[in-house]
Amino acid sequence: MNAFIAILRRDLKVAMNRKVEVLSGLFFYLVVATLFPLAIGSDLDILRRIAPGILWVGALLSSMLTLGRLFEADWQDGSLEQLLITPNNLSLLVLAKILSHWMLCGLPLVVLAPVLGLMFDLPSEYVIVLMGTLLIGTPVLSCLGAIASALTLGLRGGGVLISLLVLPLFVPVLVFGSGAVESLSAGLGVQAYFSILMAMLVPALFFSPWACAAALRVAFE
Repeated sequence: MNAFIAILRRDLKVAMNRKVEVLSGLFFYLVVATLFPLAIGSDLDILRRIAPGILWVGALLSSMLTLGRLFEADWQDGSLEQLLITPNNLSLLVLAKILSHWMLCGLPLVVLAPVLGLMFDLPSEYVIVLMGTLLIGTPVLSCLGAIASALTLGLRGGGVLISLLVLPLFVPVLVFGSGAVESLSAGLGVQAYFSILMAMLVPALFFSPWACAAALRVAFE
């Protein structure tokens, strides 16, 4: 656990020194969420109906934008190779990097959800459900994206390959994340949607660090 905390603190400190890279995904999310109302118009009924899908698509694209840097910087400066030869559990160290990615790229999206929900005139109960789905769904995006990032490490055009790999895997998270708010607006329950998202999150947290560790070992062989 000491190594886990050390990696987590290190990644957060490095990110704070590279604020432009961290803020690029957040800025992209804000741009996507802002441009849709300008393009569609001021009809509040339409905006409320499409808001969950727009915000979730923005979260998905924002996450994809930052996945390429998850292991790339450590691979270039040699610190990733040091992690591979350390006696500590590599899967646990990878989990720390995934957690730092979510804290920097996923958690801010959850925090911004109420503000953007007001822009789309979403009722407070819709915003709460939207925040809940983002809180559960964005870690799944980070876990799945980390696997693709590890598999494409060091390859030319890796960013494009990451998008091709993760986009089909992100679709179920997008469908059930935005579907929860739509179900609430239709007067139906949201319990099933949260249960499905949790059913995605638990295996992702368990298998993703192991798969990433295996992919990183292959990349250095």
